[in-house]
Amino acid sequence: MLDRKHIGSGFDDFLHEEGVAEETEAVASKRVIAFQIEEEMRRISMTKSELARRMDSSRSAVDRLLDPTNSSVTLVTLSRAAHAVGKKLTVQLDA
Repeated sequence: MLDRKHIGSGFDDFLHEEGVAEETEAVASKRVIAFQIEEEMRRISMTKSELARRMDSSRSAVDRLLDPTNSSVTLVTLSRAAHAVGKKLTVQLDA
């Protein structure tokens, strides 16, 4: 028998009902930021090694930062990476 519990509801409703909306949004945000940092690196021809040097970090830490499946990167690390490519990380609360 087909479960019609979610018919007519949106994907956001489904995520909230499953209790994973906040985690899903956080992972998506991290992926977008990592993508933007990588795009900026490409634009200015910066290597991962150079990013690591500018962040005073390791190449493996940069790999974790840019890994879209790794959601454990801190805001401090994201901010340092943004600064290293000449950008500023902005975080805000939305309604």
